[in-house]
Amino acid sequence: MKTIRYELQDGIATLTFDEPGSPVNTMCVDWQHDMTEAAARVLADKDQIKGIVLASAKSTFFAGADLKGVMRLTPADAPQSYAMVELVKKNFRTIETLGKPVVSCLNGTALGGGWELALVGHHRIAVDDSRIQFGMPEVTLGLLPGASGVTKMTRHLGLLGAQPYLVEGKLFGPREARDLGLVHDLVDDATYLRPRALAWLDGRATAQHPWEAADYKIPGGLPSSPKIAGMLTVAPAMLKKQTRGLLPAPEAILACMVEGAMVDMPTALRIESRYLAKLMTGANAKAMINTFFFNLNAIKSGQSRPGKAPKFKPAMVGVLGAGMMGGGIAYAQASRGIVTVLKDVSREKAEMGKAYSIKVMQPRVEKGAMKSSDQVIVLDHIRTTDHPRDLQGCELIIEAVFENREIKARATKEAEPMLADGGFFASNTSTLPISGLAAASARPEKFIGIHFFSPVDKMKVVEIVRGQQTDDETVARAFDYVQALGKIPIVVNDSRGFFTSRVFGTFVREGVAMLGEGIPAAAIENAGIQAGMPVGPLAVVDETSLSLSVHVMEQTRADFAAEGKAYVTSPGEALIERMVKEHKRPGRAGGGGFYDYPAGGKKHLWPQLKPLFEKPGLAWDITEMKDRLLYRQAIETARCLSENVLTTVAEANVGSIFAIGFPAWTGGAMQFIYGMGIDAFMRRADELAQRHGDGFRISPDVADAIRRHEPKW
Repeated sequence: MKTIRYELQDGIATLTFDEPGSPVNTMCVDWQHDMTEAAARVLADKDQIKGIVLASAKSTFFAGADLKGVMRLTPADAPQSYAMVELVKKNFRTIETLGKPVVSCLNGTALGGGWELALVGHHRIAVDDSRIQFGMPEVTLGLLPGASGVTKMTRHLGLLGAQPYLVEGKLFGPREARDLGLVHDLVDDATYLRPRALAWLDGRATAQHPWEAADYKIPGGLPSSPKIAGMLTVAPAMLKKQTRGLLPAPEAILACMVEGAMVDMPTALRIESRYLAKLMTGANAKAMINTFFFNLNAIKSGQSRPGKAPKFKPAMVGVLGAGMMGGGIAYAQASRGIVTVLKDVSREKAEMGKAYSIKVMQPRVEKGAMKSSDQVIVLDHIRTTDHPRDLQGCELIIEAVFENREIKARATKEAEPMLADGGFFASNTSTLPISGLAAASARPEKFIGIHFFSPVDKMKVVEIVRGQQTDDETVARAFDYVQALGKIPIVVNDSRGFFTSRVFGTFVREGVAMLGEGIPAAAIENAGIQAGMPVGPLAVVDETSLSLSVHVMEQTRADFAAEGKAYVTSPGEALIERMVKEHKRPGRAGGGGFYDYPAGGKKHLWPQLKPLFEKPGLAWDITEMKDRLLYRQAIETARCLSENVLTTVAEANVGSIFAIGFPAWTGGAMQFIYGMGIDAFMRRADELAQRHGDGFRISPDVADAIRRHEPKW
C-alpha cells in the first residue's frame, strides 16, 4: 500500500496513515485503494486481531478529501462519485463492525474526512493541545460530511446538538470534544497516545458504536418527538432566510440529518452518499472550494508577499486620526498585543477613539466571552496623544485622516520623521492614488497603502496598495503586519479606487442608476438581496455616506482637471450628487439618505423617492436587475486584472467576497465568470451592454485577461 502502513503484532493491528510526498494525509485516489486493501487485510486477519489502532505519521492526523479531484467532477460523474463515497464507507464499516475494539490516536488536527476517519474508532484519544482542531467544515465549501459524518454526528449528539457542527461547520478543540463525548481521553503529548491506546485495548474482547445496540436512542429524540418536530417546522424557513436559497449545502445537510434519523444505519448512510454526490458534482461546490480553500490558502501562504525579507513582527505602531477607522485600527492592533500610539488634534478626540475599543469589548465582557482583566490589557496597549513626538520609535505609522489630499500630506510630513530606523508609512485612503499621496513623503519607496474596511474589528480583509515607487521590502512588511492582525492581506497595484473601492462603486452606481431610470427603490434593494449581496445598493451607500461619495467625486474631478482631462459623471453619480446638494440627504450619519432612520424605529426607504424618481407603469425584470448588479462588478474586476491592478484571481475572488460582499455562492467575482462559462458570460454581458451602456462592455484586452487567468484543474 502507498499511503497506509499495516502492521499486526501481538494481536494489535495498526493502520498508520502516511501519504508520501504530502505534508498531510488526504483521501486521495491511492488512499481510497489502500483503504480497501487495509479493510480486506483486517477482515482476513480477524481471528488473530485483538484490537485495532488508527494512527498518523504526519504532524496532523488527517486533512480530509482530495479537493482537487472534486474540482474536476461534472454532473455526469454523480453515479461514480456516489459509488466512491459508498466504497469509503463500506471500508469504514468493515473495520468498525468487525467486533474488535478500535482506537483512534489523534496526534493533531482532524477535519472533514479526517474527523470522519477518527469516528471509525470506538475509543478516541487526543493530544490536549488548544491548537488542534476537530470538526467538519464541509458546509463552508459547498459540501456535506458524506463519509458517515452527518449520520454519526447526529447519532452522537442528536438533531439539535449536532446542528452547529454540521449545518454551520463549527470547529472544536480536544477539550470541547471530550466534553461532548466525542473524545474519550486526553494525553499531554503524542508519545503517550499508543501506550494509552494499548492500555484501553488490554483485556477488551469486543466493542461497538452506541447506535449498534438494539435499544439505542438518538439524544434529544427522533424527528417525530414533539420538541424536535416543533423545531423542524421552522428550521427550514430560518435556514432559507439565512442562505436566501443560494447555498444548497446547509439545506442538504439539514435534510440528510432528519431523513437519516428516521431510518436504520445502512439506509442513513446511503441517503448521505446521495446528497453528497449531488453537491460535489454541482457548480456551487466548485466555486466555494476554489475560493474558500485554494484561493484563500494561496493568499495565507504568502503567494503575493514579494522577496525573502525576514518576517516583520510589529511591536509599536502609530495611528493618525482617531475617528471610526482610526479607533478600529487601534483596537485591531491592541487586541493582538501591539502597542498603539493613537494621535488626533486633541487628547480628547484621541480618547474618544480609544473608547471605540471599549464599545467593541464590553458586550463580550458582559456575556462572559472575555475577561475584564483582558479588556484592561488591551486598553493599556493604546496610548493617546495630540503631539507628534509621542510617535517617536513607531515601526509603522498609518494615517487615517479625512479623505483630502492636503490634509493627508500635512499628516504625513508631520509624523513621518518620528518613524524608527527602517520604519515605513501607510495611508488608509480608500480611493486616492497612493503614488500621488507618496509625493508628500521623504521616502516614497517606504510609503504604501493599507486600506482597512469598516468596521475594522469585523472585516477580515485588508487591501495593501503598492505605489509606483513602493519597494518589495515595504510590501512584504505590510503583508506581515496585516497577518499579525489576524486578517487576510490582498496586494494590489496603485490606481484610482484601487480594486475594492473601484468595484464596490460599480455596485452602488448601478443600483442608483436603476432608481434614476424609474425602477422602484424597494425592487432595487430586493434585487441586491436576492442576488446574494449583504444589503441593497441604496442601503449600503447610505451607510458609507452619500456626502463622502460626493466628496470623492469632487476630488476626482479636481485631479482630472489638473491633468487636463474631463471627468464624465455617470448617471448614478449624478443622482447621488443631486440627493446631497438638492435634497440635503447626506446619508445615515447625517440623518438620512435613501432611507429614513427614525429614533427608536426601524429604518425605511425615504417616502419621497417614489414621487421624485419612480415611473409608474415602467416594466422591469428582477433577473435583469440581479444580473446588472453582479455582472457590472465582475466585469470591473476583470478590468482590474487586465490593467494589472489585480495580479491574481485568488485576490480578486477573496477580496470581492470579504471586502465588497460579493455573494459567497459565486466563489467571488472572477469565479462568477468562470462558473457561468466564459463564452456564456460574455454573451450575456454583450446583451446588458446594448441595453445599459458601456459599463458592461468587454474589450479584447479584458477578454484576453479573463481567458488567460482561467484556473486549470
